[in-house]
Amino acid sequence: MNETLKVIADRYSCRDYRPDMPSDDKLRAIAEAAIQAPSGMNRQPWRVIVVKDKALMKDIEDEAMSYLKNLEDSSTYQRIMDRGGALFYGAPCMIVVPIEQNDYSLIDCGIICQNIALAATSLGIANVICGLTNMAFKGERADEFRRRLGFPSGYVFGCSVLLGYANTTKAPHTPDKEKILFIE
Repeated sequence: MNETLKVIADRYSCRDYRPDMPSDDKLRAIAEAAIQAPSGMNRQPWRVIVVKDKALMKDIEDEAMSYLKNLEDSSTYQRIMDRGGALFYGAPCMIVVPIEQNDYSLIDCGIICQNIALAATSLGIANVICGLTNMAFKGERADEFRRRLGFPSGYVFGCSVLLGYANTTKAPHTPDKEKILFIE
């Protein structure tokens, strides 16, 4: 198996991090891999914001959890509580990807987050793509968070990827090969 296929096969969603911060060199390499992602008509409707500010991350996490707790359907909130009650799982940093909305920006955002996850895995950095960060951008503090994160005017939250070193690891999910279909 070549290195790329091995990284894809080895990547898993880490939900338990040590507090150790990855080096700036590794974070920069991950961010640079992110912006090499393809995008619809090469619009590159994103920004890559590396967040190492623990207080900011805590504020975003607290706001997202508060939003989830107050939803009529509390199943997502309860699932996080059952996993230890921390939406960011103790990750020391994350990359936030704001997007400029167009017909392709959500697909483009998914592609860039996959680049981030695979680049991080290749460098020994555990990760999980965390769309639930979006909950912090639905409440009263949304404008504050966009400002604190430096979102360009007109950009909205796309997704985030939590990064750090795993405290505990787990095996990647088992792919369901029955989902593959060849048409000849």
